[in-house]
Amino acid sequence: MSENDSPHGDVMVEELRLAQELAGTGARAASADIAEYALRLGDDALILSQQLGDWIARAPELEEDVALGNIALDLLGHARSFLHFAGSFDGRSEDDLAYFRDEPEFRCAWIVQQPNGDFAQTIARQFVVATYMFELYSALVSSSDETVAAIAAKAVKEVDYHRDHAVQWMLRLAGGTEESRARIIRAVGDVWPYAEELFRDDELIDRLGDAAVRPSSLRAGFDAVVETVFTEAELSVPAVAASSAGGRRGSHSAMLGHILAEMQVLARRHPGATW
Repeated sequence: MSENDSPHGDVMVEELRLAQELAGTGARAASADIAEYALRLGDDALILSQQLGDWIARAPELEEDVALGNIALDLLGHARSFLHFAGSFDGRSEDDLAYFRDEPEFRCAWIVQQPNGDFAQTIARQFVVATYMFELYSALVSSSDETVAAIAAKAVKEVDYHRDHAVQWMLRLAGGTEESRARIIRAVGDVWPYAEELFRDDELIDRLGDAAVRPSSLRAGFDAVVETVFTEAELSVPAVAASSAGGRRGSHSAMLGHILAEMQVLARRHPGATW
């Protein structure tokens, strides 16, 4: 009787089969986790890009039409990279993920969904998000996932400009007229409740380990920038409660539906069309 014909051999074969199945399950789970993380990053950039695009030909200065348009294009590039990576795990394209998912399938934070409002409102939102993204991508350059690290290395250079642009406008509006100062103070108060969601840890982050960045670890760097800018602008951090935002798990504000309706209408009306 050969080893393969023995009961002991049968046990070894069965153990090997089970080990292979578990390894395959583990690989699939790991792939699903990194894809989910890439969706978070891509969806934040995609929705904010769509929002900023609304300022084209509407900004207070011609130069700002160009500046906000370029920032929107940078963010769209980040979104395309992350969504392409996320879709590579299940065969979906970046267009599939951008245009043919419904609200609960998006993983963007609530702050990027907030209305543009007036120019001060957009700048306050941009200041929070760009400051957060700079901290995030600076850390993700060291991600153990090579693709995430490569995307972050390119994105951080562009987000550095986005942050500087927002900081300069925060100072300009706070130090301008009584009206501009009143508006930026109100705008900061309106967006601040949504900042907290950006720094919440969860089980996905725990599972990803070195491939991701723990959001809570970014808070100190974010707060340091805020303190510096607010001190110069003579602004105070609003004493407001954090929102119950759940964008990372697919629970969104009412605003996302309106954003997606505008963004997705053409692709859904003419699926598969090219131009």
